[in-house]
Amino acid sequence: MIGAASGTRRDSRAGLQRVNYYRRIFAAYLTPQKSQLTFWHEMPAVSENFRPGELGEYYMPFTAKADYPGQYDQKGIPLLNYHGRVGLQYNPIAIAQYGLGNYNLFRRTGGPERRHKFLAASDWLVGNLEQNPAGLWVWNHHFDWEYRTPLKAPWYSALAQGQGISLLVRTHRETANPVYLETARRAFEAFLKTTAAGGVAYVDGEGYTWFEEAIVDPPTHILNGFLWASWGVYDYWLCTGDTEARRLFDEAIRTLRDNLSQFDVGFWSLYEQSGTRMQMLASYFYHSLHIVQLRVMHRLTGEPVFADCARRWEAYQRNPIKRTLALTYKSIFKLLYY
Repeated sequence: MIGAASGTRRDSRAGLQRVNYYRRIFAAYLTPQKSQLTFWHEMPAVSENFRPGELGEYYMPFTAKADYPGQYDQKGIPLLNYHGRVGLQYNPIAIAQYGLGNYNLFRRTGGPERRHKFLAASDWLVGNLEQNPAGLWVWNHHFDWEYRTPLKAPWYSALAQGQGISLLVRTHRETANPVYLETARRAFEAFLKTTAAGGVAYVDGEGYTWFEEAIVDPPTHILNGFLWASWGVYDYWLCTGDTEARRLFDEAIRTLRDNLSQFDVGFWSLYEQSGTRMQMLASYFYHSLHIVQLRVMHRLTGEPVFADCARRWEAYQRNPIKRTLALTYKSIFKLLYY
């Protein structure tokens, strides 16, 4: 009877968590009020001003994110509203992207306000790099997140590490202040360790290296997070000439080139390798993001497979039957899983 009662309590807690989850996402997706989606869902695009091999403008513009219309703290750092129990939160990925968007606009205009904003974001990253239990320096998310395996605060991510580095090395180039490069160096060390050792890299059974946006077991290989993280490794190499960074970026190229077909279901792209019975398709936004990221990767590497895949996935997107099928499939997955 004790075991039965315990099981009932667990089921009740799980049911309540699911109800709270639906309340939160319905507030975000189905009401006109601002939410975290106000920040994330900028139309993806390639920054036409970037040049491979140069640490200039970031690879995507992020200009709408630079003028985020949501809430900020007293120092001008964006806060995202996740609604429900999560509420207002600092998100290190969002702060890095906000900084990169303002950096891009500063490069284009020379405006002092833009410089002030990307410096404020960079200073937040410097001040909020924390050691994890393995002694590695990471940017933590200090809120729980619903996922296949729930992410319990504090949790860290290869995506945050990569985009934080991308902003900091550019800020170092602009200011020559060594604190930004030293912070980037500390953050980069997480890429040199596996997830089992407290880092953000995972080497699969076939020897491919993945940078994990969500560190769970078994890993899910979120595609957009892997790509953005890899650009941070590339930027660190551009700034420092570090041979380990170059090796890791070459590993990322190999992983993507040899495994990209696993993210193609014949009518749409996958968001991740979810490990669930139904595969997790990308939303329309993330499918668009994948196309842009592959175009960037083609410009950075010259690998034709990335351009070919981007064209194929864009053709899927233009096909109304495939778009409808993807939307229907994605909606069912979201109701059944996360």
